[in-house]
Amino acid sequence: MGRAVSVAACALNQWALDFEGNAERILRSISIAKSKGARYRLGPELEICGYGCADHYYESDTLLHSFQVLAKLLESPATQDIICDVGMPLMHRNVRYNCRVIFLNKKILLIRPKISLANAGNYRELRWFTPWNKARHVEEYLLPRIIQEVTGQDTVPFGDAVLATKDTCLGTEICEELWAPNSPHIEMGLDGVEIFTNASGSHHVLRKAHTRVDLVNSATAKNGGIYILSNQKGCDGDRLYYDGCAMISMNGETVAQGSQFSLDDVEVLVATLDLEDVRSYRAEISSRNLAASKVNPFARIKVNFALSCSDDLTVPICVPIQWRHHSPEEEICLGPACWLWDYLRRSKQAGFLLPLSGGIDSSATACIVYSMCHQVCLAVKNGNVEVLADARRIVHDETYVPEDPREFCKRVFTTCYMASENSSQDTRNRAKLLAEQIGSYHINLNIDAAVKAIVGIFSLVTGRTPCFSVYGGSSRENLALQNVQARVRMVLAYLFAQLTLWTRGMPGGLLVLGSANVDESLRGYLTKYDCSSADINPIGGISKSDLKNFIQYCIENFQLTALRNIMAAPPTAELEPLVDGQVSQTDEVASKVKHFFRMYSLNRHKMTTLTPSYHAENYSPDDNRFDLRPFLYNTTWSWQFRCIDNQVSHLEKKEGISVAEDTD
Repeated sequence: MGRAVSVAACALNQWALDFEGNAERILRSISIAKSKGARYRLGPELEICGYGCADHYYESDTLLHSFQVLAKLLESPATQDIICDVGMPLMHRNVRYNCRVIFLNKKILLIRPKISLANAGNYRELRWFTPWNKARHVEEYLLPRIIQEVTGQDTVPFGDAVLATKDTCLGTEICEELWAPNSPHIEMGLDGVEIFTNASGSHHVLRKAHTRVDLVNSATAKNGGIYILSNQKGCDGDRLYYDGCAMISMNGETVAQGSQFSLDDVEVLVATLDLEDVRSYRAEISSRNLAASKVNPFARIKVNFALSCSDDLTVPICVPIQWRHHSPEEEICLGPACWLWDYLRRSKQAGFLLPLSGGIDSSATACIVYSMCHQVCLAVKNGNVEVLADARRIVHDETYVPEDPREFCKRVFTTCYMASENSSQDTRNRAKLLAEQIGSYHINLNIDAAVKAIVGIFSLVTGRTPCFSVYGGSSRENLALQNVQARVRMVLAYLFAQLTLWTRGMPGGLLVLGSANVDESLRGYLTKYDCSSADINPIGGISKSDLKNFIQYCIENFQLTALRNIMAAPPTAELEPLVDGQVSQTDEVASKVKHFFRMYSLNRHKMTTLTPSYHAENYSPDDNRFDLRPFLYNTTWSWQFRCIDNQVSHLEKKEGISVAEDTD
């Protein structure tokens, strides 16, 4: 009959500028797609060079190496008899574009530039690329000689066109175009395009997956059709984690779902679907057909190839499935854990070191590392040879097999409780018990000698000795003494990260993990260059409330009973002297608007040194990247605060109620 088409969507863990590794993963995905019977293969956005090249896109070498990889793909026997859709940057008439290059049997069919560029939040595509603003317009692109020698083509079509195969019609979208209000699939569908493809570089944000799924399904619910979405996965060299979720949808329903969090570098999703289901679905929508009769046609690139075979009566067809979403707690457990694993193996370090205070934030970070160890053991159990090879390289043992998460945790994770004279026995015990339950190599140390030495130098030079406020010192003295303790801990964390494995007779160094949550960063509730300063921070984009829910999740799913006492304990930095052996300093984030903005403006300068953090929310205090705001403010906010006071006064008079004044 020639109506059952088999298509493949790929999720690849690409790495910015890793052309060798990226090419290998692309070829492997094509081979897997072919082995599963696919006749069309779609990969992630900019997969050849990796999405996160940033200002490296300015460099001509990035474009050159992308073409070299493209030539390798064109020449490979793996790419024969399957339409391959790959992503790369290229320059057309001295303008740089984010493009899809679609080829078949050593011939480039179409180069399709991106129309709508992502330019909000973490995305800066307009900095490096120009959108293709010529709707339904196609030009000739002059191929470089390295490609001409392979394809025998001098020029190929470049622009806004669709592919017409012998049995159907395919149209391309690239990432942001799905999210745009005037998505190309609308007009393409009206013009008879039956299969829409979307190559994405979409990063993980808590509670975002359902939005992406809804957009894909709604794309074909009103207009009919098949929608294929591929996405990057993993950490490609910076704060973002791309969460896969490759999917295939038809007529508004999901028919194939890829994993959101996985340590597999290559994931290929294949679905076989009946084109007649699309045609009959569309035939019943009269409003769609009326609109289609007036649509301006797209240029069609004819392809002498079919996505179906003539004898397909017995080919099994995919049926709709129910999408399985992760809870936010599961997302926190899995997303940052996968990000940490990518960072660890690609940085070629031997593990992590975490200053473990016995509080919620550092405990949450420890639980994420423990989750990472779970994911590694599970991947090895499921036969992932790449994860096994990486684990062996990290622990420097070619015969090692990670089977027990606690045992693996002991090898790659060091926790350190840094006590002072202001620390309580309760926090020390909580940190020790949690370390025992997750299996980390735990160190107890005391920082008093270092603190006294530093304060002693100050006293020797100035002749003055600062005191805590409980001993009669001023607020300046009190804060300075707290900061000395906090900063000493940062220095010691890096010293132990560099030399702990040396003392144990093991090679390598450790990455220092930070544990300041996003709320603390927004308010500036941290000491500049304290233990919030680290190599990376897996919870820096997660709110305190979400972290508390995550801790409860870990109690229930990992049986980490030590977390119960940590949840119940009052929050404290333990930087001031104890009163009768108990903590005298407890912390509360004020809720009043004025207090928040005063603290934000006073502490904004600290964001200039913020540790690179896993991005998990739609907001972030990450200076000069996500949060583009000054770091020197007029902290009186005189005009703004007067407006607040006037509004409060107005409400009091209007409603006849008493609104509490800000006493902070």
